[in-house]
Amino acid sequence: MTAQKDRLAREILGHVEFYLDLGVQWTGAARPALKPKPAANKYQAAAPMASAVSRTMAKPEIVQKVAAQNASMFESVLPSSETLDTIRQDIGDCRRCKLAPTRTHIVFGSGNPNAELMFVGEAPGADEDAQGLPFVGRAGQLLTKIIEAIDMKREDVFICNILKCRPPGNRNPEPDEIAACDQFLFRQIATVKPKVICALGTFGAQTLLRTKQPISSLRGNFFEYRGVKLMATFHPAYLLRNPNEKRKVWEDVQKIRDYLLSLKK
Repeated sequence: MTAQKDRLAREILGHVEFYLDLGVQWTGAARPALKPKPAANKYQAAAPMASAVSRTMAKPEIVQKVAAQNASMFESVLPSSETLDTIRQDIGDCRRCKLAPTRTHIVFGSGNPNAELMFVGEAPGADEDAQGLPFVGRAGQLLTKIIEAIDMKREDVFICNILKCRPPGNRNPEPDEIAACDQFLFRQIATVKPKVICALGTFGAQTLLRTKQPISSLRGNFFEYRGVKLMATFHPAYLLRNPNEKRKVWEDVQKIRDYLLSLKK
């Protein structure tokens, strides 16, 4: 029993230290916990997404540029009814781009298929390629802590990437690779139908918003993304290299948490 208490104390201390790194300020009153969106029905039908990117809390000049670049995005009609399984089947043993010969596994995505919150990164890394699961390496461990910091668990959310295969040496995704793969991401979004998308890093944000604006300009702002709120923030891998930026990510995910809570009032 003593050993269990010691282990629990170390775990709690580790979480507290992480929250302090993020810049969390503690108050006397506890905030209500989010109730995860039920996952009883394994999959739910997709619906066409709504209007183009528009303003919610973003800087006006950024919104105008992003909206202009998104005026004609998603002109084709998304499938009216499909499941994550059918999307995965369509991907198959994908050979649509030059990443196929060097990958170990296709990393489709994982989590709650009815999630209110969906995280979109850029591409699998070495650990993800080896296991076939998204965000399982050091960056993934940090993402898990970020999720837990807003009173949620990994199984409450859905996590995926722009690319489903690892670029050699973890290099940046290239335009032809994104063009070959992003159709599957768009279908995943339409099927899960999250209330909020959190785009992690430059490529996640720029691909979804069809913009060249830097992540430093996009982060911290809510965009209306075809009927879904989209928040861009720094990638966990970037935070591992720049831990002083954790506070900004904490501020961003707090906005996500507060928005989801507001929907339950």
